[in-house]
Amino acid sequence: MEKKWKLETDGGKLMVADVADFDLDHIFDCGQCFRWEKNADGSYSGIAFGKPVRISYDKDDRVLSIYGADVADFESVWRTYLDLDRDYGQIKRSLCEKDPVVGKAIEFGQGIRILNQEKWETLLSFLISQNNNIPRIKKCIHSLAETMGEKAGDFEGKTYYNLPSAERLAAASATDLAPCRLGYRAKYLIETAKQVRAHGIEALEHLGSDTVSSEEAFEALKGYCGVGPKVANCIALFALGKFDRFPIDVWVKKVMHQMYGIAEHDMSAMAEFATEAFGEYGGIAQQYLFYYITHHGA
Repeated sequence: MEKKWKLETDGGKLMVADVADFDLDHIFDCGQCFRWEKNADGSYSGIAFGKPVRISYDKDDRVLSIYGADVADFESVWRTYLDLDRDYGQIKRSLCEKDPVVGKAIEFGQGIRILNQEKWETLLSFLISQNNNIPRIKKCIHSLAETMGEKAGDFEGKTYYNLPSAERLAAASATDLAPCRLGYRAKYLIETAKQVRAHGIEALEHLGSDTVSSEEAFEALKGYCGVGPKVANCIALFALGKFDRFPIDVWVKKVMHQMYGIAEHDMSAMAEFATEAFGEYGGIAQQYLFYYITHHGA
């Protein structure tokens, strides 16, 4: 049953009451998204689905505030994007019952939620993420939006841009993308955009349907230029709602070795363990583990 949220508006601010299992740092700094920046007051400014906003959260009162949004925006974008209707308290309990070891990571990153991101944006973002660090990924994406995208609007003294459409990017050349400093990834973006243009954005969107299995989505994503298993798992998890996907990168290899004793080179053993131990919540467990190893260490 969908939760009925208590909403209040105050000028240009929307307030959502009684939001539990939520932490802005955990959500926006766990490697799942790249278009949000932390402000001096602890809030985060960013853009999703063409809407620039600033988000803050009062941990004591459990009130989520979204500046630049109204009730209609909450219903059409933010409640789904922030995955507010999912019971993460129950998920954390379920994971800990199955595997007490993950509890250490869950306690450290208890406020993580998996964002339901735009599919095209997520595909571009994780193509750019390959062999890259988060600060540089953010710069590349920001530059791509400013260089090739359309203006989304001005908010709190800053101009925001959408990422370019598949049609715009498919018509671009490597020279056009040179200012974005994408390196070899520029070719992947252009070729993938040509594929999306040819098959229609609807084909990509359809992969998030309940009628498409997690494995089917994973295999389909690998058909895009430059998309390997890790990137496909990230896109499936962060944009398609396939919560069982378990992306494995260098950090996940490290944490799985340190916490579970699995050899760092044995990715198949890690994937099998995740399926057995975490099941349908493998991707959520992966985010707790990733955040733990990158922010705390094992």
